[in-house]
Amino acid sequence: MKLKVILPGLGTSLVIALISQLLAQRVPALGAATIAILLGILLGNTVLRQPQLAKGTKFAESKLLEYSVMLLGATMTVQTIGQIGIWGVGFILIQMTVTIVGALWLGNRLGFSQSMRLLMAGGNAVCGSSAIASIAPVIEADEDDKGTVITLVNLMGTVLMLTLPWLGMSLFGSQTILKGALIGGTLQSVGQVVAAASMVNQATVQFATIFKIMRIMMLVVVVLIFGRLHQRTLEKKLAEDAVVSGNGSGHWLPWYVAGFLILCALNSLFTLPAIVGATAHTISSWFEIIALAAIGLRLNLVNFLKAGKRLALYGLGVGSIQVVTALILITLLLK
Repeated sequence: MKLKVILPGLGTSLVIALISQLLAQRVPALGAATIAILLGILLGNTVLRQPQLAKGTKFAESKLLEYSVMLLGATMTVQTIGQIGIWGVGFILIQMTVTIVGALWLGNRLGFSQSMRLLMAGGNAVCGSSAIASIAPVIEADEDDKGTVITLVNLMGTVLMLTLPWLGMSLFGSQTILKGALIGGTLQSVGQVVAAASMVNQATVQFATIFKIMRIMMLVVVVLIFGRLHQRTLEKKLAEDAVVSGNGSGHWLPWYVAGFLILCALNSLFTLPAIVGATAHTISSWFEIIALAAIGLRLNLVNFLKAGKRLALYGLGVGSIQVVTALILITLLLK
């Protein structure tokens, strides 16, 4: 794709990301990612509706999120799991399983498509926008479905980000690891986890991040399982003349998820220099924020609001399932 074709939309997304980073310094509770998507929605449905922005915003939405996912692999190691212990691992695995099953069941009851349900399940269970970006090509999700779910997950995550710190402090008092488990085991994006835990204290940030990383490390497993579910659906629907494929090209695992796994494995085996992890984290965060700005610019707010009641029920329902499950599991396994 020629640079001059994508530059207007990509450049616009970058400018919104820069503004979002500056605004986040004044409103840290929201975070740059949430501000970027909200600002993108506002501008994309008012003053920035020019068709020449479309190819650039589409590039930013798809490619930059892919690179963001891949670079996350350089920021974590398998050894991280040991820091939360066997019960912490059990907490995360059960929490993710209940979230996925709950999101799929509730989405089915509300009449959403399978791709919407899988994107919602993965986005909430794993790591928000990055998980949705990884799952979307594997299940051949519609671009509108992808943008809608990313917006819903980020908006719901913002609500939880502002409420979970107070819930954790009121229920668990000085028990830092439990507050970290609640925040890190529930919130969608890494930025939301850090922002919410920072409202408590730095020790909570450390534990919450560890629990969150454990969820991110399950991304590859979730992508593989969802790819297989999609393949089985295609086999049932298109058994007569369709060529069944996990992501439209015969592969279950997108290149950037494979890259995530490789970087994580390298970091686990050789412990990459700290500057590598820090650089990867910075670039990954910037790519995600630019991509979220592009998603906001591309979101048709009219269509989004048409499904407002169902989407609101879906978001609140899945969020409630996550929080209630986390509280029960913390009481049973960690307290």
